[in-house]
Amino acid sequence: MKLEYAYNDLSLLLANSTSKNNSIISSIAFDTRRIYNGEGVLFFALKGNFRDGHDFLKAAHDKGVRHFVVQQAGVTSNLIGANEIVVKNSLGALVDLAKHHRSRFNCPIIAITGSNGKTTVKEWLTILLGKQFNVARSPKSYNSKLGVALSLFELNNDSEIAIIEVGISNHKEMKELRELIKPSHGILTSFGSAHRELFDSPEEHLKAKLELFIDVNSFIFPEHVLEKEPSNGRSISENEFIDLLEAFPFNDRINRHNARLTIAMATIFRLETDTIRAGVKELSPLALRMESYEGKNGNTIINDTYNLDHESLRHSLQYQLANCQGKERIVIIGLTSENKDEEKKINTIANEFSPSKILFHYPEDSHKYDFQNASILIKGKRESRMEIVAREFKRNNHQTYLEIDLKSIRHNISYYKTLIDPSTKLLCMVKASSYGSDSKTMGKFLEGMGVDYFGVAYADEGIELREKGIRTPILVMNCEERSFSQCIDFDLEPAIYSLRQLDSFIKELINRSIVNYPIHVKLETGMNRLGFNENDIPGLVDLIKGQPEIIVKSVYSHLAEADIQESDFTTLQISEFDRLSNLIEDKLSYSFLRHLLNSEGIQNYPKAQYDMVRLGIGMYGVSDNKSLRPAISWISSISQIKKVRKNSSVGYGRSFIAPKDITVAIIPVGYADGLRRSLGNGKGGVYIGGAYCKIIGTVCMDMIMVDVSEASAKEGDLVEIIGKQQSMKDFALNSSTIQYEIMTGFSKRVHRVYTDQ
Repeated sequence: MKLEYAYNDLSLLLANSTSKNNSIISSIAFDTRRIYNGEGVLFFALKGNFRDGHDFLKAAHDKGVRHFVVQQAGVTSNLIGANEIVVKNSLGALVDLAKHHRSRFNCPIIAITGSNGKTTVKEWLTILLGKQFNVARSPKSYNSKLGVALSLFELNNDSEIAIIEVGISNHKEMKELRELIKPSHGILTSFGSAHRELFDSPEEHLKAKLELFIDVNSFIFPEHVLEKEPSNGRSISENEFIDLLEAFPFNDRINRHNARLTIAMATIFRLETDTIRAGVKELSPLALRMESYEGKNGNTIINDTYNLDHESLRHSLQYQLANCQGKERIVIIGLTSENKDEEKKINTIANEFSPSKILFHYPEDSHKYDFQNASILIKGKRESRMEIVAREFKRNNHQTYLEIDLKSIRHNISYYKTLIDPSTKLLCMVKASSYGSDSKTMGKFLEGMGVDYFGVAYADEGIELREKGIRTPILVMNCEERSFSQCIDFDLEPAIYSLRQLDSFIKELINRSIVNYPIHVKLETGMNRLGFNENDIPGLVDLIKGQPEIIVKSVYSHLAEADIQESDFTTLQISEFDRLSNLIEDKLSYSFLRHLLNSEGIQNYPKAQYDMVRLGIGMYGVSDNKSLRPAISWISSISQIKKVRKNSSVGYGRSFIAPKDITVAIIPVGYADGLRRSLGNGKGGVYIGGAYCKIIGTVCMDMIMVDVSEASAKEGDLVEIIGKQQSMKDFALNSSTIQYEIMTGFSKRVHRVYTDQ
């Protein structure tokens, strides 16, 4: 984004107010984590579900920002040199500015929407059209109203074509986005059930998507989506572009479908056949696009080795800046001898973000890098083979890994927020290493989303978060007396469930001369675990009122049957919680938070949301609710394939005897990784190349053997243990356990990879 607007012109445009300030605005921002040098930045204080940008005005000012768009006059008065544009709605003002910016350019704009494949088609189309045109496009998968507005700021005087990705939540919004974008061309990638719950019928859902294309010159869509082809639309069948797809490196239906749509739009812009054919060879699934993981020597690795166009480089650098957590920032760029002359331009772009070091790597280089506790961005052209460099930084080379999809987690949290009132606080549970996803990494991610509280089981889990720099309040639900001292040292808030425990904690506070330390009172309402009964409450209240060392921050309890809709027992629990918490509130001279609902409770009993809800496993999409997106995949690969003759045995104990000649694949995952031994001898299985392959013999500590006689498999192929084909729920059922136990049973030696597509 490179803008050039005078501040006084923007003040007149957005607020109809005059200003004598002629400063030049070169970029806009709404997230202080992504600001390195605030000079020339216009900061929009946006109010969202998770946070209020007005709370971060000082943080923006500390980074050099002096120009702000706010919703209340005078909020920047204590910031030296600050200028403010006061508007009714900051997001509306940002959209108005985007609309004004759009009006300055006459280049063709391709709008892309659909249930699936929007980002893939956008990126692939950028590759093809980029062979002939200067292309501006939406960053990543920016397709919300805010995302579309930000995408339009990518337009500049060099833009010959723009590609804008569009998502919607209702029919009215699509009309607003169409008027904002004013597209000349369009692509409907697919029409499925994703987000169907937001519309009254499939017909209304489809109509909302087609609203985007009312005024375009032409748009393309998959065959069978529309019964009648509109005058400005063209359907694309599965039989088209067969010759051009000969060079396409993937044979699955979905990737070939997306490639056909990409090619169809490229032909509309009259790309030559040879140019398209050459570009098709470069198309690759976006799963390779960006991943982050903990590497050797305390380094955090951002592996973005998909391509090296200049805009994607900027966004990768911006991502690194926002997620470096104070670490030294190292950038390693992969080039080949043919494009060595790009070094100067890449240096110019990278220096906009002031990384600590910029290094260039060529395929012939044998240099081994040695960094400590750094954030390392690795990026390059595909032919530079930078994935090999990225692999060298991995802390271990275990072929089995967990993939945690941060975008899906973000979606799931947003979904739960739609079920509760805007004023209701959100506590995210990150106990048991955040359900196996690593609490330290998830803590940083969730804190960045602006959650109100964290919940952990034990004090040492909270200490890990504090040592990682987490500042969000942390509730310790099973606070043992021997950990009271550490609780206080690390500013952790204990759950109190007995008078004896409370008395011990107060003594610790007295010894340190501490007053008003926050505690959380646990009530017993039917679970018959930890918690105060009704008979305990008079003594509890007397102790709280008589001891200035403590103050009640919240009162809470647990539901035993939150996953059952319209449970009589749950209704009784809610009533009991009401009664007991009211008894406490009536006796105290101040108010406190109340919370009762977990993930399932938020969905089934939203009227009992009180002041705060506790979101745990639901963040990861582990639910039957179709509105949620599964965020955890468990992947491995084939180490070896061998033929096993009839009547030969496989594995320890010779528990499996081959009934005929079979082909067996050995996969490096076992019960030491969390794959239960009970899954052996055909009880469980994995997916390889779309085929279900049963586990044969016993599950070993470090490996399993599976029958791949009916699968198309070769050594090195990916193996899905949990993912799109085998859900967490199905895997847990085969393991004769629950999904919670599967997630918390993943071994620490299983590598965690975080994607944010």
